[in-house]
Amino acid sequence: MSGKVPEGVIERLSLYLERLMELKQNGCETVSSKRLGSLTEINPAEIRRDLACFGTFGKRGVGYNTDGLIFKIRQILGSDEPHGIAVVGAGNLGSAIVGYDGFSLHGFSVSAIFDNDSKKIGKKIGELKVSEIKNLEKIVKEKKISIGVIAVPALEAQAVADLLVQSGVKIVLNYTPVTVKVSDGVKVYNTNPVKELLYTLYYLSGRSDGNARLL
Repeated sequence: MSGKVPEGVIERLSLYLERLMELKQNGCETVSSKRLGSLTEINPAEIRRDLACFGTFGKRGVGYNTDGLIFKIRQILGSDEPHGIAVVGAGNLGSAIVGYDGFSLHGFSVSAIFDNDSKKIGKKIGELKVSEIKNLEKIVKEKKISIGVIAVPALEAQAVADLLVQSGVKIVLNYTPVTVKVSDGVKVYNTNPVKELLYTLYYLSGRSDGNARLL
């Protein structure tokens, strides 16, 4: 397929990869588009179209080789090579991110964690020692870390984002309730859990049917 791949296709590839990894862990060597469709709630025809954007996969009547499809999707998404992650903030959220096993399954590695609290610096979280924030740029460059995670109080978020960008990261995941800005060439994802909950509650409450009224 020539030209830019639609963003929706890339989003769905990520979902396919998640389900394929689960199938692999359960010993499934092949999978049909129908089964993958039932696991992802995506029409099998759309799955076949998405994969056709990148070549020919699978055999009629047999399906896709699970390992082969995982390998190809990882190549497409760029997760076939290891990517280091730096977490800034050694509180509950930062500690949980460091301890999350799912990263390693997809080629990501939490390589460093930072904080400016003297009570936390030097303590171990999993296999990592908490480093001083003043050493962030040096460590990020030494370890060739490309992804930064912001897990600090909201007032510190933009300053941390600036420091991460200055250190050379190319992707910033912001887990604070404020939106941070980054320079061109850096991708930022602002993730506000309260916003996501309110969005979900709107639909769960049944107010999406147009019956809501302003007083």
